[in-house]
Amino acid sequence: MLVKIVLLLIILIGLLIGYAFKVEPKMTVVHSYDLNEDKGESVKVVQLSDIQVSETYTIEQLNNLVEKVNKLSPDMIVFTGDLFENFSMFQPLQEVTDSLSNLEATIGKYAIWGNRDYGGGAARVYEPLLRDSGFTLLKNSGVNVQLSNGKKLFIGGLDDGLLGNPNVDHMLAYMENDTDYEIVIMHEPDMADLLKDTSIDLLLAGHSHGGQIQIPFIKSISTSLAEKYSEGFYDINNNGTQLYVNTGIGTSRIAARFMVPPEISVFNIHL
Repeated sequence: MLVKIVLLLIILIGLLIGYAFKVEPKMTVVHSYDLNEDKGESVKVVQLSDIQVSETYTIEQLNNLVEKVNKLSPDMIVFTGDLFENFSMFQPLQEVTDSLSNLEATIGKYAIWGNRDYGGGAARVYEPLLRDSGFTLLKNSGVNVQLSNGKKLFIGGLDDGLLGNPNVDHMLAYMENDTDYEIVIMHEPDMADLLKDTSIDLLLAGHSHGGQIQIPFIKSISTSLAEKYSEGFYDINNNGTQLYVNTGIGTSRIAARFMVPPEISVFNIHL
């Protein structure tokens, strides 16, 4: 009897390991949220984070991701950093550029720097790659977008907190006084505390991977500047500022996910 139980446990563990490495990393889910529901027409903002293209996150998977995003018909796409896992080890530069170029958004595509966009040799290619893919790279800067209904949306981006030089004041200087809604994108979620004294409506971050592997009763993997805020929504202050932490698309350290599937976040913001 004991031998049978041990064999069953071995088989179960083997199945779970196979699921974590081969199945869940390809099970991209879409989480959709309505914000400001008491207001008028909505703007659809789609957030991607931590794609981390590598030998284990292939161009085929990236192309499938692009197709999935386009089916959502986004008005705006934001990418919150970490495009490659390690560019020095895997460099499909043109293929990634071609794939990201196919992302479609009626208002625009915006991105910020992540720590892996600075590291692994990616710093020299990241900005031109995004530019060639139709993205606007925000580095302590922002843009004010006039919407079709006359409302004005601000989208700002902070530089990476680990390898860059984030400057909130410099970014906020780009924001006009008559904006109706403000979004700030950043890579590391714990940097949200830098904006506690502002009235920004929505902060979007990634970096944490949501721990990437979550086993009941065991603390998930944490990483620098993603220890206080790790996944989902958080209230940052009493001004109504919310932070959302996306759990990412790809993997880091080990090519597995368990109970944290790849995520596309959709925000229908009513203005």
